[in-house]
Amino acid sequence: MQTLTISDDKAALDLDLLHRFLSQESSWARGLPRATMERSIANSLCFGAYLEGEQIGFARVVTDGASFAYLCDVFVLAEHRGRGHSKALMRAVLAHPQLQGLRRFMLATSTAPWLYAQFGFTPVAKPEALMERLDRDVYSRPA
Repeated sequence: MQTLTISDDKAALDLDLLHRFLSQESSWARGLPRATMERSIANSLCFGAYLEGEQIGFARVVTDGASFAYLCDVFVLAEHRGRGHSKALMRAVLAHPQLQGLRRFMLATSTAPWLYAQFGFTPVAKPEALMERLDRDVYSRPA
């Protein structure tokens, strides 16, 4: 049986794997430029999930480390799903010392609300109070 290891060491991340998945396979970051992905990783708290040293999952948290965090880019590769790896990844994220005592921890999901509900995430109490500025074409326009 292989043991899952989860680390917040950015140096261990497989950037080729992350870029391939996020830019080609994800529904939320299709077309993501590599430089944009690298900048997002540099400015976030990141978690890699590894089996025998091979990265099979990822999660990224944007946070001020005091009162707010936003969970994003969470995935486990398709061939490793259904084995509890996403739950282990979520447990590691939520246990991280930098993410304790936060007033608000948010995420957006269209693919796995059942997963996040197990960890206390709920639909926002006042959706009418949330706003966004969304540019769906930002990755497809020339820089």
